[in-house]
Amino acid sequence: MAVILNIETSAAATSVALTAEGMVLAHQEDMDGRNQAALLSDYVKYCLDFAAEKELKLDAVAVSMGPGSYTGLRIGLSEAKGLAYALDVPLIGIDTLKLMACQVMFTVDTLVGDEIFVPMVDARRMEVYTCAYDFSLEPLMDKAPLILDENSYGNLLSGDRKVLFFGDGSDKAKSVITAPNAEFVPDIRPLAIDMIALSEQAYTRREFLDTAYSTPDYIKDFQATKPKDRLS
Repeated sequence: MAVILNIETSAAATSVALTAEGMVLAHQEDMDGRNQAALLSDYVKYCLDFAAEKELKLDAVAVSMGPGSYTGLRIGLSEAKGLAYALDVPLIGIDTLKLMACQVMFTVDTLVGDEIFVPMVDARRMEVYTCAYDFSLEPLMDKAPLILDENSYGNLLSGDRKVLFFGDGSDKAKSVITAPNAEFVPDIRPLAIDMIALSEQAYTRREFLDTAYSTPDYIKDFQATKPKDRLS
């Protein structure tokens, strides 16, 4: 039984889950905003205290690697690295887009098995971070930033297969994607409780990150803007 501490801070929510054998043993989450810096350590402590109370030994730490919020990803990975190093356990990285696709697979009960899954993370204006997967989570479209227009995802929508769009970037896609086989799944956000399948799979396969040198998957470099001069 692999006991894994899962950390997700890639978007607005802050969430931590202690899991084992496909079950959530303890979890904490906040949906109210980007409070990762204030809440994450307390949420981690809650789950670790639960593990200690139940005499469970932690086997790994898993963290969502992005794409997503630059600040949130840095906070989550820094916390995960520190824990993995201090507790001498391996570090697992979970792709945020794949995590969202898994959530749809486990929550939508009308799937038949040939759907195309398109997670979308808001990247401001009409841009999203996105990719596409089949039901086996094999990539059908490379992960990349994409500026949405009426031709977006044309190759995926040209057939008869249903294409499911979801994530916080999908709302703005509704105005430009009108194909009859396009379906928008609401309320999909990356959460630690949905990392179980991917983190346990990575642990079984021994797919671990370098604790010292791993970095978030931003997809594209952060571009800081110069603040405007204030009038004196």
